[in-house]
Amino acid sequence: MTITDSIELSILMPCLNEAETLAICIDKAQGYLRRSGIIGEVLIADNGSTDGSQQIAEDHGARVVDVAEKGYGSALIGGIESARGAYVIMGDADDSYDFSELDGFVERLRAGDELVMGNRFRGGIEPGAMPPLHKYLGNPVLSWIGRSLFRSPIKDFHCGLRGFNRQSMLALHLQTSGMEFASEMVVKSTLGGSRVSEVPTTLKKDGRSRPPHLRSWRDGWRHLRFLLIFSPRWLFLIPGISAFLIGLVGTVLLGFGPVVVGEVGFTYSSQIYLAALAVVGYQAFLFALLTKIYAQHEGFRIPRSRNFERLEKRISLESGAIVGVVLFLIGLGIAVSQLIGWAAGGYGELEAGATVRVAIPSALLMMLGSQTVMGGLFLGVLSVGLKRR
Repeated sequence: MTITDSIELSILMPCLNEAETLAICIDKAQGYLRRSGIIGEVLIADNGSTDGSQQIAEDHGARVVDVAEKGYGSALIGGIESARGAYVIMGDADDSYDFSELDGFVERLRAGDELVMGNRFRGGIEPGAMPPLHKYLGNPVLSWIGRSLFRSPIKDFHCGLRGFNRQSMLALHLQTSGMEFASEMVVKSTLGGSRVSEVPTTLKKDGRSRPPHLRSWRDGWRHLRFLLIFSPRWLFLIPGISAFLIGLVGTVLLGFGPVVVGEVGFTYSSQIYLAALAVVGYQAFLFALLTKIYAQHEGFRIPRSRNFERLEKRISLESGAIVGVVLFLIGLGIAVSQLIGWAAGGYGELEAGATVRVAIPSALLMMLGSQTVMGGLFLGVLSVGLKRR
């Protein structure tokens, strides 16, 4: 039996200059292991401390692994890779979480859950432990967005105390280096179909005299950015389709003449903006589509749907080129017919409104056709790369 096989639990703490509170956190974790009879280790993922935290950790019986790449996520990724336990429970080394009370996490992990999150709103938040901005705005809003976008059952996305099956977590190939790592872990576990649960967790005021590493607005934005970018359906696909349809329908309607709604009239000036909206919306739609195809081809564990799989089978460099060329030729044909009509009239003066109303749909079709061809070419580039591997 190897060392890794004999250790059931690694209690992991990321550390950057936590000399004030590190010892008490390690002692609580060591006490829990002794009291519960669990064969385990306390692991400190040090991210470049200069206050002697490494020596404190070793003096109190913890194992220290140095992680050179800076960042909360980087420290934890390095710690997870170095952990020897089948399960890992991670938590901040600032004494805000109680490492002597981990039974709920171990129970759920032993029952087969692959990610067990602490929930501070169920367990209790002591006065002064969480800034009002985080308690009433940041955490609830970001957690709600995460639940809405990814259908996650987790109600506290950013609790720092959480446990997981080490092999399951390594299989997710976590990448983010900053505070958004907390969201990445939950999102990828949910999308990957992992068994996810929550247990009540108490949060108390940390024991440090210095300000926390967390920066509210900067790190909040990084969490939000990650959630949005990892959900192209809501960031690009749905807005893109909506913009494209509104722009396309409006451009076509105004091609037959001005439209009056109440006291407001829409003419070819509005048609120009609607055509631009259609182009932008179509580009967003293509980006979402190609992003999802790329993600699935690269092995990202994201939900698949029958509709998308049917669409994916029909999309190729050739089909994109054919559709794109047809759209472009239709637009070009309209432009040529205008030119012929102008020539037949002796290249005389044109009626601006009528000419522009026809020229805008023509230009729109040529732009959409060009975008479609280039999207097909990009898909072809992806396919060539996959064949090389």
